[in-house]
Amino acid sequence: MSSVLPTSRVEKLMRQEILDLHAYHVPPSAGLVKLDAMENPYGLPADVRDEIAHLVADAAINRYPDPAATTLRAAIRTTLGLPQGMDVLLGNGSDELIQLLAIALNKPGAALLSVEPSFVMYRMIATFAGMRHIAVPLAPDFSLDLTATLAAIRREQPALVFLAYPNNPTGNAFDAEAICQIIEASEGLVVVDEAYYAFASDSFMSRLPDYPNLLVMRTFSKLGMAGLRLGFLAGSTDWLTQLEKLRLPYNVGVLPQIVATVLLAHHDELLRQAEQIKCDRAVLLAALRAVSGITAFASEANFILFRVANATTVFNGLKQRGVLIKNLNGAHPALADCLRVTVGAAAENACFIAALKESLQDTINQSA
Repeated sequence: MSSVLPTSRVEKLMRQEILDLHAYHVPPSAGLVKLDAMENPYGLPADVRDEIAHLVADAAINRYPDPAATTLRAAIRTTLGLPQGMDVLLGNGSDELIQLLAIALNKPGAALLSVEPSFVMYRMIATFAGMRHIAVPLAPDFSLDLTATLAAIRREQPALVFLAYPNNPTGNAFDAEAICQIIEASEGLVVVDEAYYAFASDSFMSRLPDYPNLLVMRTFSKLGMAGLRLGFLAGSTDWLTQLEKLRLPYNVGVLPQIVATVLLAHHDELLRQAEQIKCDRAVLLAALRAVSGITAFASEANFILFRVANATTVFNGLKQRGVLIKNLNGAHPALADCLRVTVGAAAENACFIAALKESLQDTINQSA
């Protein structure tokens, strides 16, 4: 008997909102200068690689991992200096944590509120969980529309609010006082998503004791651990004890626990790389702003959003020249003709700028 369901049966059994979704697309990048996914372009020092290799060689991969990831969680608390009384809950990247939160707070009629444009997984995971999603548009300059956001909170009473700080894909950090007003106005849980904390000038981690309805979410992916898929929620044990019940067993494997613990012991080295990326970001931003026809937005992350006429044509021209960035044209009305480039190493950034100028010139020639 065939194990393949007829299309009509698939459509009959699946929830309509899932049928209407498009899967999160990750394009192939082999052979390209990869500047589309906000990864750290710098490798690890040889001595750190040797240390990891030695520990991995002796790892008990025939055994399940420590379900509580005790050593790794202690390393996170110590390295990042969590406020007294706060703990962490680990996830397979931040995506798993967003989904866990949506499942936990999705009582009948509950809503998840986020601003847009922002991280697309907030909306997608609300859909996965069958939760109402409330989108509040950002102001034209990508800042928070505080009046509209507070009005939406009063009207919708969301159980869960996500704010990316800095925001993806715009790169800006919202006004901290405005975020505080949102937290204070919310009866529900507010999660400040600090995926790009290593490149930003501020954090809400120290404010955790001030707000009982605040959690801070981070990932180590942007810092140089993208391949480990490791994120965490920081906050009071009142929240984390309950959320722990939904965390799938053994969600962080043996090797990610070992490697991440080693890398946190070398956190200063990773932060030095982040400082280099911030310097590279300044150079790249200046280079973009020097190109005629480009509007490049200031960033506190490890990427830069920029606007250019015929963005999709320019994007395709870059790809033809061996450079892959992110095409956001069409993703949201506020992102019309916008592209996003990850800050790479100096040679990668130079390659991108050269390819961008060539692609722009081709676009001009074609329209002449």
